Amino acid sequence: MNVEFAPLLMEPAYRKVAAAIGARILNRVLPEGQRLPPETELARQFAVNRSTVREALRELESRGLVERRPGSKLMSVSRPHTAAVAQGVSQALLLHDVTVRDLWEALTILEPPLAQLAARAATVADLSLIDAAITAYLANAKDTAQAARCTAEVFRAIGCATHNPVLRLAQEPLLQLLEPSLSVMIDKVPQARSRIATAHRRLAEALAGRDEDGAHNWMGRHIRDFRRGYELAGIELGLRVAARAVTVPANTGT
Repeated sequence: MNVEFAPLLMEPAYRKVAAAIGARILNRVLPEGQRLPPETELARQFAVNRSTVREALRELESRGLVERRPGSKLMSVSRPHTAAVAQGVSQALLLHDVTVRDLWEALTILEPPLAQLAARAATVADLSLIDAAITAYLANAKDTAQAARCTAEVFRAIGCATHNPVLRLAQEPLLQLLEPSLSVMIDKVPQARSRIATAHRRLAEALAGRDEDGAHNWMGRHIRDFRRGYELAGIELGLRVAARAVTVPANTGT
């Protein structure tokens, strides 16, 4: 029996340099905030051209592992922002033809337990941020796009209150996909704005009262209301989710 082997992949030198630096970052040998040596010094250490080092740093920067801070000529170790990482995931989901039903089912599974955890873990500062997000919704509810954006911000604030980066990263791609379909629903269902406001108020009360069951139940009811709103708006649950036409939200705590 003849066995054939695939040709070895010849990686460009800059990728080998990027992999070596990236490994030190991911292993915490190079901590966040640590400044890297100048390009000339890195070139000397790796025995490569400076242009090779520059290309490696660009790759690491695109991955969110290094950044050039204001006023500094040197790259520093950083960590990818939740929103930026999530944007790549949400784009991948769009290309996999995620539907409104898929999104609603995922939110149904994720959001109620997340709210329950937030009721247990939220600090006074977290509760203030949640209240601020709810106030922003009330102030902008008449503007459909802003109402959808502010609703997503309430979810984000609750997610941050869990202090669980895994849950935040799982939540953010869904919220980025939620806004477009939520905008359409809010625009077509007159009572949607007031029902969202009611759910926000009840969630805030449950969170402030450390009522874990209440937070879980009200978030579940809130998500179920979205599906009812889609049905009233005549939005087919099998419809593919559209890309949102806004910038990536500001990083919030992670």
